[in-house]
Amino acid sequence: MAKQEILKALKEASSYISGEEISRSLGMSRSAVWKHIRSLRQEGYQIEAHTRLGYKLQKVSKYLLPEEVLPQLQTSDFGRNYHFYHSLGSSNDTAKHLAREGATEGTVVLAEEQNAGKGRLGRPWHSPAGLGLYFSLIIRPSIPLALAPQVTLLTAVSICKTLEKLDLEPTIKWPNDVLLEGKKVCGILTELSAEMDGIKYLIIGIGINVNHRLQDFPDSVAHKATSINIVSGQEIDRVLFLNKLLITLEEDYRHWLEQDFSPFRQEWLQRAAGLGEKVRVLTGTVEWTGRLEGIDDMGALLLRNEAGELQHLMSGEVTLRPEGREDYDFGH
Repeated sequence: MAKQEILKALKEASSYISGEEISRSLGMSRSAVWKHIRSLRQEGYQIEAHTRLGYKLQKVSKYLLPEEVLPQLQTSDFGRNYHFYHSLGSSNDTAKHLAREGATEGTVVLAEEQNAGKGRLGRPWHSPAGLGLYFSLIIRPSIPLALAPQVTLLTAVSICKTLEKLDLEPTIKWPNDVLLEGKKVCGILTELSAEMDGIKYLIIGIGINVNHRLQDFPDSVAHKATSINIVSGQEIDRVLFLNKLLITLEEDYRHWLEQDFSPFRQEWLQRAAGLGEKVRVLTGTVEWTGRLEGIDDMGALLLRNEAGELQHLMSGEVTLRPEGREDYDFGH
Protein backbone atom coordinates (compact mmCIF):
# COMPACT_ATOMS: atom_id res chain seq x y z
CA MET A 1 0.00 0.00 0.00
CA ALA A 2 2.88 2.39 0.73
CA LYS A 3 3.95 2.38 -2.91
CA GLN A 4 0.41 3.19 -4.01
CA GLU A 5 0.25 6.05 -1.52
CA ILE A 6 3.52 7.47 -2.82
CA LEU A 7 2.24 7.23 -6.39
CA LYS A 8 -0.96 9.00 -5.36
CA ALA A 9 1.06 11.79 -3.74
CA LEU A 10 3.17 12.20 -6.86
CA LYS A 11 0.08 12.38 -9.07
CA GLU A 12 -1.62 14.94 -6.83
CA ALA A 13 1.43 17.18 -6.54
CA SER A 14 1.36 20.16 -8.91
CA SER A 15 5.16 20.19 -9.08
CA TYR A 16 7.96 18.64 -7.05
CA ILE A 17 7.25 17.02 -3.70
CA SER A 18 10.10 16.47 -1.28
CA GLY A 19 11.10 13.09 0.04
CA GLU A 20 10.87 14.55 3.54
CA GLU A 21 7.24 15.56 2.99
CA ILE A 22 6.34 12.11 1.67
CA SER A 23 8.21 10.49 4.55
CA ARG A 24 6.43 12.61 7.15
CA SER A 25 2.93 12.25 5.70
CA LEU A 26 3.18 8.46 5.29
CA GLY A 27 5.18 7.76 8.44
CA MET A 28 8.13 6.01 6.80
CA SER A 29 11.85 6.62 6.46
CA ARG A 30 13.26 8.52 3.51
CA SER A 31 15.25 5.45 2.51
CA ALA A 32 11.95 3.49 2.32
CA VAL A 33 10.50 6.25 0.16
CA TRP A 34 13.47 5.97 -2.17
CA LYS A 35 13.05 2.18 -2.47
CA HIS A 36 9.42 2.64 -3.50
CA ILE A 37 10.39 5.36 -5.99
CA ARG A 38 12.91 2.97 -7.51
CA SER A 39 10.25 0.25 -7.70
CA LEU A 40 7.83 2.62 -9.46
CA ARG A 41 10.51 3.48 -11.99
CA GLN A 42 11.03 -0.22 -12.69
CA GLU A 43 7.31 -0.45 -13.43
CA GLY A 44 7.63 2.22 -16.09
CA TYR A 45 6.85 5.46 -14.23
CA GLN A 46 9.12 8.33 -15.23
CA ILE A 47 9.99 10.12 -12.00
CA GLU A 48 12.48 12.97 -11.90
CA ALA A 49 14.58 13.37 -8.76
CA HIS A 50 16.08 16.73 -7.79
CA THR A 51 18.51 17.10 -4.90
CA ARG A 52 16.83 20.18 -3.39
CA LEU A 53 13.27 19.96 -4.75
CA GLY A 54 12.42 16.27 -4.37
CA TYR A 55 10.46 14.11 -6.81
CA LYS A 56 8.23 14.89 -9.77
CA LEU A 57 6.14 12.47 -11.82
CA GLN A 58 6.89 13.18 -15.48
CA LYS A 59 4.95 10.36 -17.11
CA VAL A 60 2.78 7.49 -15.94
CA SER A 61 3.63 3.90 -16.82
CA LYS A 62 2.55 2.59 -20.21
CA TYR A 63 1.67 -0.74 -18.63
CA LEU A 64 -1.83 -1.84 -17.61
CA LEU A 65 -0.97 -1.82 -13.93
CA PRO A 66 -3.66 -2.03 -11.24
CA GLU A 67 -2.65 1.48 -10.17
CA GLU A 68 -3.73 2.79 -13.58
CA VAL A 69 -6.67 0.50 -14.40
CA LEU A 70 -8.59 0.27 -11.12
CA PRO A 71 -9.05 4.02 -10.42
CA GLN A 72 -10.76 4.41 -13.82
CA LEU A 73 -12.89 1.27 -13.60
CA GLN A 74 -16.64 1.94 -13.83
CA THR A 75 -17.97 -1.62 -13.65
CA SER A 76 -19.79 -3.28 -10.77
CA ASP A 77 -17.86 -6.56 -10.82
CA PHE A 78 -15.87 -7.09 -14.01
CA GLY A 79 -12.21 -6.27 -13.37
CA ARG A 80 -12.64 -5.42 -9.69
CA ASN A 81 -10.55 -8.48 -8.84
CA TYR A 82 -7.65 -7.67 -11.15
CA HIS A 83 -4.55 -9.82 -11.54
CA PHE A 84 -1.76 -8.17 -13.52
CA TYR A 85 1.34 -9.91 -14.86
CA HIS A 86 4.16 -8.53 -16.95
CA SER A 87 4.53 -11.93 -18.62
CA LEU A 88 2.56 -15.18 -18.59
CA GLY A 89 2.45 -18.38 -20.53
CA SER A 90 -1.32 -18.09 -21.02
CA SER A 91 -3.80 -15.88 -19.16
CA ASN A 92 -6.47 -18.56 -19.67
CA ASP A 93 -4.37 -21.14 -17.85
CA THR A 94 -3.81 -18.79 -14.91
CA ALA A 95 -7.50 -17.86 -14.85
CA LYS A 96 -8.50 -21.53 -14.76
CA HIS A 97 -6.25 -22.06 -11.75
CA LEU A 98 -7.79 -19.06 -9.98
CA ALA A 99 -11.31 -20.23 -10.85
CA ARG A 100 -10.61 -23.66 -9.37
CA GLU A 101 -9.43 -21.88 -6.22
CA GLY A 102 -12.75 -20.00 -5.99
CA ALA A 103 -12.03 -16.68 -7.73
CA THR A 104 -15.17 -14.56 -7.97
CA GLU A 105 -17.13 -13.82 -11.12
CA GLY A 106 -15.66 -10.87 -12.94
CA THR A 107 -12.05 -11.67 -12.04
CA VAL A 108 -9.66 -10.50 -14.76
CA VAL A 109 -6.22 -11.94 -15.44
CA LEU A 110 -4.19 -9.67 -17.72
CA ALA A 111 -0.67 -10.09 -19.07
CA GLU A 112 1.39 -7.51 -20.91
CA GLU A 113 2.99 -10.39 -22.77
CA GLN A 114 2.10 -14.04 -23.33
CA ASN A 115 4.75 -16.50 -24.44
CA ALA A 116 2.35 -19.42 -24.83
CA GLY A 117 -0.82 -17.60 -25.88
CA LYS A 118 -3.19 -19.75 -27.89
CA GLY A 119 -6.31 -19.46 -29.96
CA ARG A 120 -8.94 -21.89 -31.15
CA LEU A 121 -7.69 -25.40 -32.01
CA GLY A 122 -4.49 -24.70 -30.10
CA ARG A 123 -3.10 -22.24 -32.64
CA PRO A 124 -0.49 -19.83 -31.27
CA TRP A 125 -1.48 -16.20 -30.64
CA HIS A 126 1.25 -13.59 -31.13
CA SER A 127 1.28 -11.48 -27.94
CA PRO A 128 4.17 -8.97 -27.84
CA ALA A 129 4.64 -6.81 -24.75
CA GLY A 130 3.03 -3.42 -24.33
CA LEU A 131 1.02 -3.36 -27.56
CA GLY A 132 -2.21 -5.31 -27.16
CA LEU A 133 -4.81 -6.44 -24.68
CA TYR A 134 -4.35 -10.04 -23.59
CA PHE A 135 -6.66 -10.99 -20.77
CA SER A 136 -9.05 -13.61 -19.44
CA LEU A 137 -12.35 -13.05 -17.67
CA ILE A 138 -13.92 -15.51 -15.23
CA ILE A 139 -17.70 -15.83 -15.26
CA ARG A 140 -20.00 -18.25 -13.44
CA PRO A 141 -23.32 -18.21 -15.29
CA SER A 142 -26.16 -20.42 -14.07
CA ILE A 143 -27.08 -21.74 -17.51
CA PRO A 144 -27.42 -25.14 -19.18
CA LEU A 145 -24.20 -26.43 -20.73
CA ALA A 146 -25.81 -26.33 -24.19
CA LEU A 147 -25.93 -22.52 -24.07
CA ALA A 148 -22.20 -22.10 -23.46
CA PRO A 149 -21.33 -21.47 -27.17
CA GLN A 150 -23.42 -18.30 -27.00
CA VAL A 151 -20.80 -16.72 -24.73
CA THR A 152 -18.21 -16.51 -27.52
CA LEU A 153 -20.72 -14.87 -29.86
CA LEU A 154 -21.91 -12.48 -27.15
CA THR A 155 -18.32 -11.49 -26.41
CA ALA A 156 -17.65 -10.78 -30.09
CA VAL A 157 -20.65 -8.43 -30.18
CA SER A 158 -19.39 -6.57 -27.08
CA ILE A 159 -15.94 -6.16 -28.62
CA CYS A 160 -17.46 -4.82 -31.84
CA LYS A 161 -19.53 -2.27 -29.91
CA THR A 162 -16.38 -1.03 -28.17
CA LEU A 163 -14.50 -0.75 -31.47
CA GLU A 164 -17.43 1.11 -33.04
CA LYS A 165 -17.04 3.83 -30.40
CA LEU A 166 -13.73 4.56 -32.14
CA ASP A 167 -15.59 5.05 -35.46
CA LEU A 168 -14.39 1.68 -36.73
CA GLU A 169 -16.46 -0.88 -38.64
CA PRO A 170 -15.66 -4.34 -37.29
CA THR A 171 -17.16 -7.57 -38.54
CA ILE A 172 -17.37 -11.00 -36.89
CA LYS A 173 -16.04 -14.19 -38.41
CA TRP A 174 -17.80 -17.16 -36.85
CA PRO A 175 -17.15 -18.45 -34.32
CA ASN A 176 -14.49 -16.44 -32.53
CA ASP A 177 -12.73 -13.76 -34.62
CA VAL A 178 -13.29 -10.03 -34.97
CA LEU A 179 -12.08 -8.42 -38.18
CA LEU A 180 -11.20 -4.91 -39.32
CA GLU A 181 -11.03 -4.38 -43.08
CA GLY A 182 -11.14 -8.14 -43.56
CA LYS A 183 -8.14 -8.85 -41.32
CA LYS A 184 -8.05 -10.29 -37.83
CA VAL A 185 -7.82 -7.79 -35.00
CA CYS A 186 -9.17 -9.94 -32.18
CA GLY A 187 -9.50 -13.57 -31.19
CA ILE A 188 -11.67 -15.11 -28.47
CA LEU A 189 -11.06 -18.41 -26.72
CA THR A 190 -13.66 -19.69 -24.26
CA GLU A 191 -12.96 -22.65 -22.00
CA LEU A 192 -15.15 -24.09 -19.27
CA SER A 193 -15.49 -26.54 -16.44
CA ALA A 194 -18.86 -28.19 -16.02
CA GLU A 195 -20.65 -30.95 -14.13
CA MET A 196 -23.91 -32.74 -14.81
CA ASP A 197 -25.92 -29.98 -13.14
CA GLY A 198 -24.34 -27.14 -15.10
CA ILE A 199 -21.33 -24.89 -15.56
CA LYS A 200 -18.88 -24.41 -12.68
CA TYR A 201 -16.98 -21.59 -14.38
CA LEU A 202 -16.27 -20.27 -17.84
CA ILE A 203 -13.10 -18.49 -18.96
CA ILE A 204 -13.31 -15.90 -21.74
CA GLY A 205 -9.87 -15.32 -23.20
CA ILE A 206 -9.54 -12.18 -25.32
CA GLY A 207 -6.58 -11.08 -27.42
CA ILE A 208 -6.81 -7.73 -29.21
CA ASN A 209 -4.18 -6.16 -31.44
CA VAL A 210 -4.27 -2.56 -30.23
CA ASN A 211 -1.14 -0.53 -30.96
CA HIS A 212 0.70 -2.98 -33.19
CA ARG A 213 2.35 -1.63 -36.30
CA LEU A 214 2.74 -3.79 -39.38
CA GLN A 215 6.36 -4.61 -38.51
CA ASP A 216 5.27 -5.93 -35.10
CA PHE A 217 3.60 -8.97 -36.67
CA PRO A 218 5.61 -12.03 -37.70
CA ASP A 219 5.85 -12.54 -41.45
CA SER A 220 3.60 -15.60 -41.26
CA VAL A 221 0.55 -13.53 -40.25
CA ALA A 222 1.40 -9.96 -41.31
CA HIS A 223 -0.77 -10.23 -44.45
CA LYS A 224 -3.87 -11.35 -42.54
CA ALA A 225 -3.62 -9.54 -39.19
CA THR A 226 -4.19 -5.91 -38.32
CA SER A 227 -4.54 -3.64 -35.29
CA ILE A 228 -6.71 -0.79 -34.10
CA ASN A 229 -3.73 1.53 -34.57
CA ILE A 230 -3.13 0.46 -38.18
CA VAL A 231 -6.76 0.95 -39.20
CA SER A 232 -7.50 4.11 -37.22
CA GLY A 233 -4.12 5.76 -37.59
CA GLN A 234 -4.23 6.64 -33.90
CA GLU A 235 -2.31 5.57 -30.82
CA ILE A 236 -4.91 4.01 -28.52
CA ASP A 237 -5.06 4.61 -24.76
CA ARG A 238 -5.12 0.97 -23.66
CA VAL A 239 -6.31 1.71 -20.12
CA LEU A 240 -9.29 3.66 -21.42
CA PHE A 241 -10.08 1.03 -24.07
CA LEU A 242 -9.89 -1.80 -21.52
CA ASN A 243 -12.27 -0.02 -19.18
CA LYS A 244 -14.77 0.70 -21.95
CA LEU A 245 -14.63 -2.91 -23.05
CA LEU A 246 -15.20 -4.24 -19.52
CA ILE A 247 -18.20 -1.93 -19.11
CA THR A 248 -19.73 -3.22 -22.35
CA LEU A 249 -18.95 -6.86 -21.55
CA GLU A 250 -20.58 -6.56 -18.13
CA GLU A 251 -23.69 -4.80 -19.45
CA ASP A 252 -24.21 -7.31 -22.26
CA TYR A 253 -23.56 -10.28 -19.99
CA ARG A 254 -26.16 -9.07 -17.46
CA HIS A 255 -28.72 -8.47 -20.20
CA TRP A 256 -28.04 -11.92 -21.64
CA LEU A 257 -28.66 -13.56 -18.27
CA GLU A 258 -31.83 -11.54 -17.67
CA GLN A 259 -33.25 -11.99 -21.17
CA ASP A 260 -31.90 -14.51 -23.68
CA PHE A 261 -29.65 -14.65 -26.73
CA SER A 262 -32.24 -13.44 -29.25
CA PRO A 263 -31.40 -9.70 -29.25
CA PHE A 264 -27.68 -10.47 -29.35
CA ARG A 265 -28.22 -12.87 -32.24
CA GLN A 266 -29.62 -9.94 -34.23
CA GLU A 267 -26.67 -7.75 -33.25
CA TRP A 268 -24.29 -10.53 -34.26
CA LEU A 269 -25.99 -10.94 -37.66
CA GLN A 270 -25.70 -7.20 -38.32
CA ARG A 271 -21.91 -7.55 -38.06
CA ALA A 272 -21.45 -11.02 -39.57
CA ALA A 273 -18.65 -11.35 -42.13
CA GLY A 274 -19.59 -13.37 -45.18
CA LEU A 275 -23.33 -13.35 -44.49
CA GLY A 276 -25.21 -14.34 -47.63
CA GLU A 277 -21.98 -15.27 -49.42
CA LYS A 278 -20.91 -18.60 -50.79
CA VAL A 279 -18.26 -20.00 -48.46
CA ARG A 280 -16.12 -23.06 -48.08
CA VAL A 281 -16.46 -24.99 -44.80
CA LEU A 282 -13.69 -27.23 -43.51
CA THR A 283 -14.21 -29.79 -40.74
CA GLY A 284 -11.01 -31.75 -40.45
CA THR A 285 -10.53 -33.36 -43.86
CA VAL A 286 -14.18 -32.93 -44.93
CA GLU A 287 -15.15 -29.91 -47.02
CA TRP A 288 -18.45 -28.35 -48.06
CA THR A 289 -19.46 -25.28 -49.97
CA GLY A 290 -22.67 -23.42 -49.34
CA ARG A 291 -24.26 -20.09 -48.54
CA LEU A 292 -23.77 -18.61 -45.09
CA GLU A 293 -27.24 -17.85 -43.74
CA GLY A 294 -26.43 -16.85 -40.17
CA ILE A 295 -26.63 -18.50 -36.77
CA ASP A 296 -29.49 -20.09 -34.84
CA ASP A 297 -30.61 -19.31 -31.29
CA MET A 298 -28.07 -21.77 -29.88
CA GLY A 299 -25.19 -20.10 -31.72
CA ALA A 300 -24.74 -22.78 -34.39
CA LEU A 301 -23.71 -21.70 -37.88
CA LEU A 302 -26.41 -22.03 -40.55
CA LEU A 303 -25.09 -23.16 -43.91
CA ARG A 304 -27.28 -23.83 -46.96
CA ASN A 305 -25.44 -26.51 -48.93
CA GLU A 306 -25.57 -27.07 -52.67
CA ALA A 307 -28.41 -29.56 -52.25
CA GLY A 308 -30.51 -26.86 -50.59
CA GLU A 309 -30.27 -28.44 -47.15
CA LEU A 310 -29.78 -26.19 -44.12
CA GLN A 311 -26.97 -27.46 -41.94
CA HIS A 312 -26.39 -26.49 -38.30
CA LEU A 313 -22.67 -26.48 -37.44
CA MET A 314 -21.47 -26.01 -33.87
CA SER A 315 -18.52 -23.92 -32.70
CA GLY A 316 -15.15 -25.58 -32.85
CA GLU A 317 -15.94 -27.73 -35.88
CA VAL A 318 -15.38 -25.43 -38.83
CA THR A 319 -13.21 -22.79 -40.38
CA LEU A 320 -14.65 -20.43 -42.96
CA ARG A 321 -12.95 -19.27 -46.10
CA PRO A 322 -14.97 -17.38 -48.72
CA GLU A 323 -13.98 -18.54 -52.16
CA GLY A 324 -11.14 -16.54 -53.64
CA ARG A 325 -10.47 -14.49 -50.49
CA GLU A 326 -7.33 -15.48 -48.63
CA ASP A 327 -7.49 -12.47 -46.27
CA TYR A 328 -10.58 -13.85 -44.57
CA ASP A 329 -8.83 -16.85 -43.07
CA PHE A 330 -6.43 -16.64 -40.13
CA GLY A 331 -4.18 -19.21 -38.56
CA HIS A 332 -3.71 -21.76 -41.34
